[in-house]
Amino acid sequence: MAIPFVGSIVSFVVALLVGGLTIYLSARVVVDVDDYGHAVVTALLGALGWALTSWIPLIGSLVALVVWVGVINWRYPGGWVKAGIIGLGAWVAALVVLFVVNAVFGLGVGAFGVPGI
Repeated sequence: MAIPFVGSIVSFVVALLVGGLTIYLSARVVVDVDDYGHAVVTALLGALGWALTSWIPLIGSLVALVVWVGVINWRYPGGWVKAGIIGLGAWVAALVVLFVVNAVFGLGVGAFGVPGI
């Protein structure tokens, strides 16, 4: 019983680190913030915000997206437009990083903290 639990924890941590990496890369380019730990916490908080709001009928995904960008806006300087650009950049970076990682290693890893990935 402990083995599947450990595997779940490892999968969560890897996915969170990948999500944090993609937010870090995007924030580094957009607002020149060089703090990976900050990006990992942002990914975790963004995922929590997404989870708490995405269930709302009809408009949940839209509300969750605004909340996710709002978390980025709260955690990084530059306002809503730059937060949206960071989010879009993180999403694109997650697609690229996960394509390479999953193609090379065949892990099937996701990016926790980046919606839709």
